[in-house]
Amino acid sequence: MLRLNEIKLPLDHPASALQGAILQKLCLSEGDLSQYTIFKRSYDARKKHKILLVYIVDVETSKEKALLKQFKKDPHVVPTPDMAYRQVAQAPEKHRGRPIVIGTGPCGMFAGLLLAQMGFRPILLERGKSVRERSVDTFGFWLKKRLNPESNAQFGEGGAGTFSDGKLYSQVRDRKHYGRKVLTELVNAGAAPEILYINKPHIGTYRLVKIVQKLRATIESLGGEIRFQTRVADIDIAQGQVRGVILENGDYLASNQVVLAVGHSARDTFQMLYNRGVYIEAKPFSIGFRIEHPQSLIDHCRFGEQAGHERLGSADYKLVHHCENGRSVYSFCMCPGGKVVAAASEPGRLVTNGMSEYARDESNANSAIVVGITPEDYPDGPLAGIDLQRSLEERAFELGGGTYEAPGQLVGDFLAGRPSTEFGAVLPSYKPGVKLGDLEGSLPEFAIASLKEAIPAFDKKIRGFAMDDAVLTGIETRTSSPIRIKRNAQYQSLNTVGLYPAGEGAGYAGGILSAGIDGIKVAEAVALSIVGAGTSD
Repeated sequence: MLRLNEIKLPLDHPASALQGAILQKLCLSEGDLSQYTIFKRSYDARKKHKILLVYIVDVETSKEKALLKQFKKDPHVVPTPDMAYRQVAQAPEKHRGRPIVIGTGPCGMFAGLLLAQMGFRPILLERGKSVRERSVDTFGFWLKKRLNPESNAQFGEGGAGTFSDGKLYSQVRDRKHYGRKVLTELVNAGAAPEILYINKPHIGTYRLVKIVQKLRATIESLGGEIRFQTRVADIDIAQGQVRGVILENGDYLASNQVVLAVGHSARDTFQMLYNRGVYIEAKPFSIGFRIEHPQSLIDHCRFGEQAGHERLGSADYKLVHHCENGRSVYSFCMCPGGKVVAAASEPGRLVTNGMSEYARDESNANSAIVVGITPEDYPDGPLAGIDLQRSLEERAFELGGGTYEAPGQLVGDFLAGRPSTEFGAVLPSYKPGVKLGDLEGSLPEFAIASLKEAIPAFDKKIRGFAMDDAVLTGIETRTSSPIRIKRNAQYQSLNTVGLYPAGEGAGYAGGILSAGIDGIKVAEAVALSIVGAGTSD
């Protein structure tokens, strides 16, 4: 097949226009075109009065060889790459051992799925509850302020991404097209087929529940096993080799291959690994607030008169500002037509996140605006970033009144350095609620100064970003893991054979898609280590 890049059409083009553009580009008649499929659709909104849809399409034609020769110097006409996924191994018939996967977020789920598809019958261990039970606990916390530390927006089947919009875009290099495998499996589990081609696809938080359940059912149908409310208390390591895991109830599961896909909030697990001598180092992450604007403002700034067009949907944004103090402030996890949510996982500590439903039709747009920090800001050991997160989350809990209400402030008041006393045109979406006041003391001074410089700078890019009535909600601390569990070329811990650090918690992913990709890579490494060793244990 041929891949055609950069086919641009008007926003309101008829359905037949795309085929016409293909025929015109390739100088073909209609009878020469067997079929075509859309590989990607995005938009070019640089000229608001002339927004264009941009297509990449794969074309099947009997004249492929002649066309490749004719367009050999045209970078917009190339052979379609082979994106089919092929298993790297199959479990030996006499293989009796079972790899263990700790965590059922997107990384653990896809590691388990791939291992099951290769016949290795993995055991997946999840400290939280199944996704439907977990949803009850999470919404119960948002509505009634009852936090279950083992079942919340961070812990449970589906991972943190289940309550964070279901965004499926990533900037990771993906030369082997693992991302296509992730998207295809999600579609097979019930996601809308459009995620295969639209720019910046997302599933929506509520739709993810059924999809996660179907992924679990597939793993189980292939011989895998998933155990909920099963926290790993310790890992058995002898002479630098993993031997098994010890569960909180005292049970022991033997295995020489353990995938660690615990997510970025499993702080007790990080402490256990550190105590066991597994090599860990501190890594950069970011801290800041959630900011909410009217979605209509963002739509108008991005799309002008085309705001609200069904082919564009709710507008998003991506912003960055480099401050005079050397810090960088950027928008993170932007949720069009979404809401700010409570993402605490530890009693007496408060942290926010953002999510959207599939329709993205809530009245507010929100994103995190965060300041990058490095281990130089928390130099007291590999786990010092966790200590900083906890101290900031405890302070936010206190500022909110100690009831899991979040501290908040209007942007105009924040920039002027005065406390807020009442809301204006923008009402916050965070549940259990927002307590207005002064956010000045909720973050380090350098972070506050950076945010005060960045918000007016962002206003020059999106007019109204610094509107007085926009709402800041504190705080955002879990943009990424504060640690990295380093691994070698075989995806194993630097000093612990058989331990496979993976996903966001280990510092190797940043979202659903990249975590799923990393899960596939690690599953392949586990499979190759077993097949290469020729073991039947």
